[in-house]
Amino acid sequence: MSSEQDIKTIVRKKYSEIALSQVAQDEGCCGSGPSCCTSAAGVNFSEDYSDVQGYLPQADLGLGCGMPTVGSEIQPGQTVLDLGSGAGNDAFVARSLVGKTGRVIGLDFSAEMVEKARRNTAQLGHDNVTFMLGDIEDIPLPDSSVDVVISNCVLNLVPDKARTYREIQRVLKPGGRFSISDVVLEGTLPEKLAQTAALYVGCVAGAMQSEAYLEVIREAGFPEVTVHSRKPVTLPVELWKEHFSEKDHQDFLMSQVGIYSLTMGAVKPC
Repeated sequence: MSSEQDIKTIVRKKYSEIALSQVAQDEGCCGSGPSCCTSAAGVNFSEDYSDVQGYLPQADLGLGCGMPTVGSEIQPGQTVLDLGSGAGNDAFVARSLVGKTGRVIGLDFSAEMVEKARRNTAQLGHDNVTFMLGDIEDIPLPDSSVDVVISNCVLNLVPDKARTYREIQRVLKPGGRFSISDVVLEGTLPEKLAQTAALYVGCVAGAMQSEAYLEVIREAGFPEVTVHSRKPVTLPVELWKEHFSEKDHQDFLMSQVGIYSLTMGAVKPC
């Protein structure tokens, strides 16, 4: 990746394509094959939401790497912000927790994703779930306006993670908390892999070293970070075949890089 703007352009383009492909699938274009129904870079680390309250199947595009509402301690009547809300999967789960007296705000920088989420909201008939177009490095909400921030496999795609966590700290009320699922590394990706757009959009090349990531969070004003879950993730064979040579694959295996999905939480000090 040559610049932060290049990264944002690639990510926005890919996720907008995914949203449009899902709309097409909803309208029946994918009944005969997968050509317009692929997830980001063929990488799928997502959890099974099928038994979770508030789950809407068409809002689940398989782009997550955890379940951030678990451990979030969301309470009825609270205001929840979902960063990188996509088609609304985690926002709708959060809405089931805040109830009719609470509020859920989804923020995404893909206009196509926001439109898809709004269509899903209209289908559900919720009047307390809204989706906004915006950049999570510059959250368009006032200071101390949110009780809980959630995000699912999105912040690893953001070039300036420190700025994003400072923004999370800013919009949270004192005593508010975040619960975020994200991909981290242990060990260094071989250079060719680290520079590959497919892996960046697939949530791997943009991932930080695990301890460095946690330090970014602490420096943003969250002194005590709790890791709720940690699970290894594996890159699918199809990804290697499509984008890399056998030597690239062997170099990766020799590097002994560990790729993990973490779900983390912290509270903003009062």
